[in-house]
Amino acid sequence: MSVTPVLTPHLSSTSPNPSSAPPTGGHILAVGSPGPSRELLTRTLRLTGYDVTHAVPGDVHRQVRQAPPDAIVALDDGPDGRGQGLDVIREVRADPAGQALPLLMVTAARTPAPATVADLLRHGADDCLPEACDPRELSARIAAKLHRVPVPVENLLRDPRTGLYSGPHFMDELDRELSRPSAARRGGVLAVVGVAEMAALETWLGPRVRREVAERLAGVAERLGGVCDRLGWDEAGQLLVLMPGVDEETATRSLREFAVSVAGTRFVVADENVRLTPAVGWTPLAEYADHTRAAEHARDAVSEAVRHRDLRPVRYEPWMRTSAPHGHRRARAGLRALLTWTARLLSPVLPLVLGVGVPFVLYQQAYELGWDAAGFAYWVVVAGLVLSALLIMLECLFSLDATPRPERPGQPYPSASAVIAAYLPNEAATIVDTVESFLRLDYPGDLEIVLAYNTPHPLPVEDTLRDMAVRDPRLVLLPVAGSTSKAQNINAAVTRVHGEFVGIFDADHHPAPNAFRHAWDWLSNGYDVVQGHCVIRNGDSSWVARTVGVEFETIYAVSHPGRTRMYGFGVFGGSNGFWRTDLLARTRMHGSMLTEDIDSTLRALNEGARFAMDRTLISRELAPTLLRPLWNQRSRWAQGWLQVSLRHLWGALRSPVYSRRQKAGLFALLGWREVQPWLTLQILPILVHAAWRAGGADRLDWAVPVCLTAAAFTMSAGVVQAAFAWRLAVPELRRRKAWFWRYLFVSTFFYSHFKNMVARQAHLKEALGDRQWRVTPRAATEPGVVADPAVRA
Repeated sequence: MSVTPVLTPHLSSTSPNPSSAPPTGGHILAVGSPGPSRELLTRTLRLTGYDVTHAVPGDVHRQVRQAPPDAIVALDDGPDGRGQGLDVIREVRADPAGQALPLLMVTAARTPAPATVADLLRHGADDCLPEACDPRELSARIAAKLHRVPVPVENLLRDPRTGLYSGPHFMDELDRELSRPSAARRGGVLAVVGVAEMAALETWLGPRVRREVAERLAGVAERLGGVCDRLGWDEAGQLLVLMPGVDEETATRSLREFAVSVAGTRFVVADENVRLTPAVGWTPLAEYADHTRAAEHARDAVSEAVRHRDLRPVRYEPWMRTSAPHGHRRARAGLRALLTWTARLLSPVLPLVLGVGVPFVLYQQAYELGWDAAGFAYWVVVAGLVLSALLIMLECLFSLDATPRPERPGQPYPSASAVIAAYLPNEAATIVDTVESFLRLDYPGDLEIVLAYNTPHPLPVEDTLRDMAVRDPRLVLLPVAGSTSKAQNINAAVTRVHGEFVGIFDADHHPAPNAFRHAWDWLSNGYDVVQGHCVIRNGDSSWVARTVGVEFETIYAVSHPGRTRMYGFGVFGGSNGFWRTDLLARTRMHGSMLTEDIDSTLRALNEGARFAMDRTLISRELAPTLLRPLWNQRSRWAQGWLQVSLRHLWGALRSPVYSRRQKAGLFALLGWREVQPWLTLQILPILVHAAWRAGGADRLDWAVPVCLTAAAFTMSAGVVQAAFAWRLAVPELRRRKAWFWRYLFVSTFFYSHFKNMVARQAHLKEALGDRQWRVTPRAATEPGVVADPAVRA
């Protein structure tokens, strides 16, 4: 193939005249294989006033080092007609000395293809000219580049488009802050903000998303203002935030507000709408003398924040260090094991000592000092039991007048998403049936089913699930690497879903075919969350499952609807609950809470979210079939409710968001429920003290009318609740009248005391720091499926 001389037409007719085009001067490195094209290019450059040296492709680095030029002009096509421009660009830009040099490419074609020009510019060329370019235009373009030397963005102090500091310059700013005297610094925080979806975004949209993501995060930070003093970004697309002169509490509050705002915003990145999960890690400046360790530690905290995806800023702790994590984690694991062992060793004795022994000694000592404390405590206990019974009866009455579901949707059916959170070793026997039940849902809009799961090792059932996903594109499989909790699985799924609202389900749930239609009836009429009715579908398995089956009717058919109507707020029960996607994205689930569902309820209520309860919105699930798994499940629930009470009750009672009626309901739900198990236990030390005073139990008067009346009223609450549960139960359970009679008997003489024991034990576990998650075993149709002994901290 012949080589077309570069710039030949113009050189033959309009050679530049030095008098009309004064030379601009400067040293140009002409890159190209020896031949006519390079000679003509050299002649043109010299005639326009430039000093020219030559280099062949592959020798550019040596020539730049030996005689640094002011600019480089390179031929795109080699002597064999094949393009060599990309190789030249890579060679020039790989050299630090060549990164800031103006680089112009000259193509052999008279009119180069747009794709070729775009490719050259994208890979690092500053300009591209065709062979027909006038020599005066070439000279002017070189002069323009020399007067405004192009500099890579990372070498600028600030990105000209985003206003962010580049990574190296941000670290210089951080070093200047750290070099200030300690007395003048007064606190300060370094924060690094990563994005949990960055790897997926980069695979999908390419490396350009790093800069765009950092730019979007910075836009939110600047809109919120606050204490973010200086912002930068690094090559990983992380936002760097310097917050000098602020205390840790203020910094944490600002960073949390920033994270929630980011999570609640849909961004356009690389022309695609995406939702981001910010992972914020931070560390106080006072502990560092230079930026290296500070940045490293903040990024270690980001890694921990990415694991949870719950929007909470994570403060760096030494055990997070990637360089030496094992020793610290072994120490933490050893301490946790010691606390767990202590709690288990003392579990049979400590509740009796604290709930019976200590009060008896106090009553006895007070009596000897002349004060009948036991008599006063007796009437407090009676009043407490009567109050509890009264609240139960009021909930029953209000459940009859529960708010009905709107007759029709307020808006057309939008796209919807179902998220099934699963721990596959435990759910392997049931998950296929569960997914098939979701694929049978009747919903007029687009519906996607996202199975967000974690597993410590590959399982055969994953092949079956992949085959199902191929057959039905509505099924999306989302393995969550590194997850150890349901909360992390949901948090990972919420940024992937496309629906306007999301239904959250455990892996043993089979929702009714019309569940999503009925949920939208509520959400389209002003509600933000709607909780459905969870029904036990394996009550025939054992007496434990039958008991739980009736108990769930007392909860979901009576207590939840009655409480919602009575106090003016509902709760999300962890499964068969439907959220507006934007609210769920802002709220997330906190994996550190054993009942992340109730915690998310309180945080959403604090934002003013409206919760509805619909007992006709049904999903069927599996109950534990043995007493030991039931104890573990209820122990986790009780401890989780205590965590929520400790975290939210006091703030809720002082919050202007709630009405007096709602605050009364929150006190009953979060405060009174924690006191009641210990209050009911007080009847034992009171009776023992009374028998001690009277000289024996046979000398006590058991026929006190007030006491008998109070006992009868208290016991009647269970009868009333069971009757209302039967009346409002789903039809298949209402036909099982014998189950309700058995439940009344078992609950009166065993189950109520069992749950009180569980609650007291959970309080002690929380006090001792034992927060282990014991998985509830699932069985498909028969017992025998053993749960993986995995434990979630």
